[in-house]
Amino acid sequence: MTPVNILVVDDREENIIALEALLNRYDIRIFSTTSPNEALKIAWENQIAIALVDVQMPEMDGFELVEMLKANPKTKDILVIFVTAISKEARYAVKGFGAGAVDYLYKPLDPYITSAKVDAFIQLARSQAEIKEKNIELQNYAVVVKNSADIICVVDAQTLRISTINPAIEKIMGFKPEEVVGHSIVDFAIEDDKSQFRKKLGTIIKDNLQFAIAEYRFETFDKRIIWAECRMSYRNKTIFLNISDISPQKSFQEQLIKSKEAAEYGKKVKETFLANMSHELRTPVNGIIGLTNMLRKTMVNEQQIGMLDLLETSSQSLLAVINDVLDISKIEAGKFNIVRTANDLHRVVKSVYDLLKFKADEQNIEFILDIAADVPQYMIFDSLRLNQILMNLLSNAIKFTDRGHVKLKIVVVQKHAAKVKLKFSVEDTGIGIPSDRIAKIFESFEQAENDTTAKYGGTGLGLTIVKRLIELKGGELTVSSQVGKGSVFSFTNWYEIAEPLIEKFAIRDNNTALAPFEYEVSVLVAEDNMVNQFMLSKILKEWNVNVDMVDNGRKALEKLKENDYHIILMDTHMPEMSGYQTAKIIRVDFEEPKRSVPIISLSAASYDHEQQQAISAGMNDVLAKPFLPYELHEKIQKLLNLKMME
Repeated sequence: MTPVNILVVDDREENIIALEALLNRYDIRIFSTTSPNEALKIAWENQIAIALVDVQMPEMDGFELVEMLKANPKTKDILVIFVTAISKEARYAVKGFGAGAVDYLYKPLDPYITSAKVDAFIQLARSQAEIKEKNIELQNYAVVVKNSADIICVVDAQTLRISTINPAIEKIMGFKPEEVVGHSIVDFAIEDDKSQFRKKLGTIIKDNLQFAIAEYRFETFDKRIIWAECRMSYRNKTIFLNISDISPQKSFQEQLIKSKEAAEYGKKVKETFLANMSHELRTPVNGIIGLTNMLRKTMVNEQQIGMLDLLETSSQSLLAVINDVLDISKIEAGKFNIVRTANDLHRVVKSVYDLLKFKADEQNIEFILDIAADVPQYMIFDSLRLNQILMNLLSNAIKFTDRGHVKLKIVVVQKHAAKVKLKFSVEDTGIGIPSDRIAKIFESFEQAENDTTAKYGGTGLGLTIVKRLIELKGGELTVSSQVGKGSVFSFTNWYEIAEPLIEKFAIRDNNTALAPFEYEVSVLVAEDNMVNQFMLSKILKEWNVNVDMVDNGRKALEKLKENDYHIILMDTHMPEMSGYQTAKIIRVDFEEPKRSVPIISLSAASYDHEQQQAISAGMNDVLAKPFLPYELHEKIQKLLNLKMME
């Protein structure tokens, strides 16, 4: 509790001491003086609430002192009690009250009366201080309400009519305050929103809500429609509303929604286009690679073998470009998955090294592989993506190096329990990268120099994919380079050490004939591409397979009704009826055993969700185009074995 300040003014020191003894209590602070002039100074410098003033003093009597206190705005509200020993005649009392006193105490002082009167005036002083404080608050609130940018109004809860409203109504809605006072607040809302607005107000009253918020459309004086956010509070049969014009925010929100919808539509269109492009590009590439392998098995001379080698190299290069474009699209779409499993790191790295060694030898470049002795052999990682990262970095290094060496170095940076942090570095003595272009090379379709593509070829996507893949795997890629001296690309990542794997690696020769199946197999092929039809028919017949060929899903259903098959090979994208639709119909509408016939999806799909869609449609397995014959042979054999076990 804040103490009340009391001023005691008396020309005799012993009287002051007597009064201080009577008034001694914890909730007051006493200022005393024998000088009226000193009393004026004390009152000016301190918030005095009550003054006990002696009437008869030599320099200035009490009446004069009080008149001076009352004349000053800063001290005019002090409660003055005269302390006097002169007559109690009415004329003296009148003079004292006229000067501004509120009461008299007569000497000799009665302790009980003195204490009671002072206590009463202390309570009065406290009340006056509180009222003054509240008045200041109200004045401040009034200024805020009057100058508020929002509409602030008071509404009668029984009639919903406006009692008071601030000037903001004119700025926001064009009405003068006096034009709307007495009218229903619901009338602000447009016809379609009135019912909801009235219902909301009813709920606020019924549930005695201290706070509620809602948005409605209001009609202005000039018939414009604005969005109004209403913040409402109910107290003592009164509703208080703060109304903001949120039309700009609503407009921006609508634009955001439209932009989001447009972006989602664009993303969907892009995904559809890429899915179709994947199918349209991979399907003919599958045919080229398949026919190349088939031609190798015919009577060809050395010159023709060389041409087939070039044809295969060209088709593989085309496939690499297609994969780059599709990979970057999948990464940007957030549909690129990292699949970590236990793998032999040394084997994966060595296979990349072996694949690129011939290219380095062709360019007379020394190709060095340096794996530190303490690098674990078996770890958990995505072997496909690590292979992709190293292939891109090393291919680039070899491509842009005319002399000297390219070196792949792997070292242990840090080790903790069963985890190890590795650093992969690809160092070359090639053309180097200008410092101002290093950041650019990681952007899609960018090269270090404008003529790089013309000189060295490439899509400009390799490093973009590398950077994104490393980041997706939780790693960090760094580059240092000097023009004319070479570059070093390094990336670090944590890996979990795995138990040694028992692996059986079979070296495949694509030219080696695959053994026919043990018994005659009947296969239905649904494929709309003529080249792939020819290739599949040729391959399957070499494996002792009877083939029925159709070019769409509807015909596949008709064939299945007429005949029994061990396996169905189904392209997913076909005219009239897609492979997905066909598989669903087989799984739902056909009777056993045809309902359970194994189906392999021959899909050129690039997105994981498309492959998942094939499984969800009822297909047993997915073989992505382009594929090699042995891959198809393995999948057919696997499904036949499962069928034999049933």
